[in-house]
Amino acid sequence: MPSYRNCVSALALCLLASAALGAALMNSAEAAAQTALKYQTPPAAIESLLTAPATPVVRVSPDRTTMTVEQPQALATIADVAQPRYRLAGMRFNPATNGPSRELYSTSLSLQSTTGGAARPVTGLPAAPKILDVSWSPDGKHLAFVEKTTGSGAGLTLYVVDVATAHARQLSPVRLNAVMGVPYQWMPDSSALLCTIVPERGAPPVVSDVPEGPNVEENLGKVTPARTYEDLLKTPGDERIFEYYATSQLAVLPLNGPVRKLPVKGILSEAAPSPDGRFALVSEVHRPFTYTLPAEMFPLKTSVVTLKTGAAKTIFDRPLVDSLPIAFDAVAVGPRDFAWRSDAPATLTWIEANDGGDPSKKVDVRDRLMAQSAPFESAATVMLESPMRLRGVDWGTDHLGIATEARWSDRRIALLAFDPATGKATTLYEGSSQDRYNSPGRPVTVPNAMGQSVLKLTPDGSAVYFFGPGGTPTGDKPFVAEMPLHGGALKKLWHSDDPYYAQPVALLAGEKVLVRRESQTDPPNFFTASLTDASAAMTPVTDFPSPYAGLKLPTKQLVKYKRADGVDLTATLWLPAGYDKSQGPLPTLMEAYPAEFKTRAAAGQTSGSPNRFPRITWGSPVFFTATGYAVLENAAIPIIGEGTAQPNDTYVEQLVAGAKAAIDYGASLGVVDPKRVAVMGHSYGAFMTANLLAHSDMFRAGIARSGAYNRTLTPYGFQAEERTYWQAPEVYYKMSPFSYADKIKTPLLMIHGEADDNQGTFPIQSERFYAALKGQGATVRLVWLPLEAHGYEAHESLSHMLWEMERWLDTYVKPEQPVTAATGSK
Repeated sequence: MPSYRNCVSALALCLLASAALGAALMNSAEAAAQTALKYQTPPAAIESLLTAPATPVVRVSPDRTTMTVEQPQALATIADVAQPRYRLAGMRFNPATNGPSRELYSTSLSLQSTTGGAARPVTGLPAAPKILDVSWSPDGKHLAFVEKTTGSGAGLTLYVVDVATAHARQLSPVRLNAVMGVPYQWMPDSSALLCTIVPERGAPPVVSDVPEGPNVEENLGKVTPARTYEDLLKTPGDERIFEYYATSQLAVLPLNGPVRKLPVKGILSEAAPSPDGRFALVSEVHRPFTYTLPAEMFPLKTSVVTLKTGAAKTIFDRPLVDSLPIAFDAVAVGPRDFAWRSDAPATLTWIEANDGGDPSKKVDVRDRLMAQSAPFESAATVMLESPMRLRGVDWGTDHLGIATEARWSDRRIALLAFDPATGKATTLYEGSSQDRYNSPGRPVTVPNAMGQSVLKLTPDGSAVYFFGPGGTPTGDKPFVAEMPLHGGALKKLWHSDDPYYAQPVALLAGEKVLVRRESQTDPPNFFTASLTDASAAMTPVTDFPSPYAGLKLPTKQLVKYKRADGVDLTATLWLPAGYDKSQGPLPTLMEAYPAEFKTRAAAGQTSGSPNRFPRITWGSPVFFTATGYAVLENAAIPIIGEGTAQPNDTYVEQLVAGAKAAIDYGASLGVVDPKRVAVMGHSYGAFMTANLLAHSDMFRAGIARSGAYNRTLTPYGFQAEERTYWQAPEVYYKMSPFSYADKIKTPLLMIHGEADDNQGTFPIQSERFYAALKGQGATVRLVWLPLEAHGYEAHESLSHMLWEMERWLDTYVKPEQPVTAATGSK
């Protein structure tokens, strides 16, 4: 059985949460009345938006003739979230299933032609299926997916679907192990799947509540800085549990015939077959573990396994990564990012830093792309040298690869077309990674005969297809283009246009493209568009209904305005259905998430599109239009630091100026009542919310969800801040709303997942900030959501969150006159 410390029962968590809720209420009388507070539901108009079904998900076949249609699950229940879980080595897993503790599954599966027509439901599925990790076989004749079973007989098993008959069958009763990631990959010939399975093993480790001795951590003078991480190992008992459940065995599961287990066993974080199917690239996490870093930093052995015999050859054994510099371009010393070259039978590639992994070192060559072919005996060769960090390679032919290189310090990015044989390279694009208006997007890849992704070239081989975001001052207009391989301008073949937002999904035969199209009133559906005739009408492929059928939806518009220093800003303004300006300005909720930029030009660019269908997800502020509020969603709050200046040096000043500009503009339209505005945010947006209440008097109330409030608790950097606390103590102090708890007089609702798993937003952040505010006499309420992580999941949790938020807004924002703390509680 899981230990109490790491796999806490739902009952215990609920008891802890009830006590925390009681302590957080506004006065002792109310606390006594609400220590047993049960989950509440918001008004019906909000609840109806919350429970609307999710939009179907599709995956296109290798030959681009068929696609899956998967219906994502409805909202999870708190009972689902309360399933057993361990929180170890920076990850969370379910010991009953040997898989992740949280995963989005589908409840139905159909097959649909990309030319349209009726979908074919897949038969042979389990009753009430929980479908995970769907993927096509390289030949497109089969699908595979993982079926999750809970309760009696819990585990993960592999199913395959015969596409011709649309019938599914369980491939084998063998249990898969997905603790370290997706537990299977197709073999290149489509005859079998390479899997990580639960090995034969004894009973799980038993951890006694009686300690064996003290738990000790030690560092003997080595510089080992690290950002803050959750769910780390803490005891030898933790190590044994992690090792027991994370250990898997490599096996080949054929479509027909018995399972073939290979003599490869360990904490396998990757097992990828070579394009020719003879080998597997296997990564194995191993001891010694550490209590200060997650599993991704543990020692990692990379091997090539011969699949016919199971013999393994070690390529590199990386030691514990515990001394990285605190910089976003810092990497481990030695080979990293091992992968198969997708256009070759069995060539291994990797990247090596030439600067010791330290981006502050001045070098002409920062990274090298290396290769070694089977039988992996000869010396590795250098295929490309880069002055920036290499972020990945898309392969095309014997003489073509496209490498992405980037540099964090000035947000630079470049795409290079290079010849792997000679290293000769041509720059296809270079610019700011934050420049949406000029970004070419990404090269299009398609599966080759071995199921490997390779570049899609034009018929004459002179250019490669690109899918781009299409950023413009009026919103995103995604496009399909040709990028000449020997230099020259991008040639757009097709682009989205008003009043739609259409995003390319896959290139089809006959010079067509499959797109996902939507508008403010049309839900997302799939269409085919011509790449040669811009005037040709799109052909519908699917006809998914609106998830909000019968509901009155708010209206929205993209608004553009300027900050006092002239920086262009945008926000999406939502207004209640049927609202007219003649009704007067509305109480307003403003939501934002600050972003750092290196140039004013990039900061002022428009992102998103006004033509998107209003998909109101759980974290959205738009729910509250249903109860009479105007909403300023995603109000741009750029934090700019040009040249050698760092954005956060003037964080507070820019934050306040951005918020003021949004409110002033909304008021100038006659729809925002500037005296009745609340501000909200999640995570870094919660941090923003608390800072705005500390440094301005623009708001009637604040709502901060799962935030961090004291930056001394994240001393080795946070968000986009690379400097440590000791390098910039004044920045850490000034940016921490905890430092100004005595200045916060505006009512603040704080909500936090009791099991937050995000770097930096540990629950103690809200616990200590609440205590500071309470001690200063602030009007504050702290709500703990039992069992929830950084993103909330259970229907009960989400309904209660919205109930709390609506109640807070109606108490402190909606009234014409401000409500005092003495009369504010309901």
